[in-house]
Amino acid sequence: MAYQLVLDPARVFAFVSERVALQPIGGAKGIGLERDGKMVAGVLYEGYTHHNIWMHVAAEPGSHWLTRDFLRAVFAYPFVQLGVDRVSGYVDASNTAARRFDEHLGFQEEAVLKGAARDGGDVILYVLWKKDCRYHHG
Repeated sequence: MAYQLVLDPARVFAFVSERVALQPIGGAKGIGLERDGKMVAGVLYEGYTHHNIWMHVAAEPGSHWLTRDFLRAVFAYPFVQLGVDRVSGYVDASNTAARRFDEHLGFQEEAVLKGAARDGGDVILYVLWKKDCRYHHG
């Protein structure tokens, strides 16, 4: 019952988009994690600008996917391989579990988009700077 990285962007996009309601994103890259042949977590990257990339995360509840090895892989891609200075993400303000998760990883609130959520609520933009990321080496 070992975990295995999935580097197939189409599979990762399908997994993440089912859980966070993303529209198709051309050129997106992804890293997934599977256990016993079933995807349990996925991280999708898009909007690369040499300085920033957007990151979207989804996971199966109770799958115990959050390991240091997976986090190292997830943050090595943008910070080491691509060399960006920052990773950005957004979360509906009403999604307290996702906000707590992002903040636990070290993301900091950067801006609030008033009324931008699908339900009319706010969206919070988060940033994790390379210098502040504790999950990569380099």
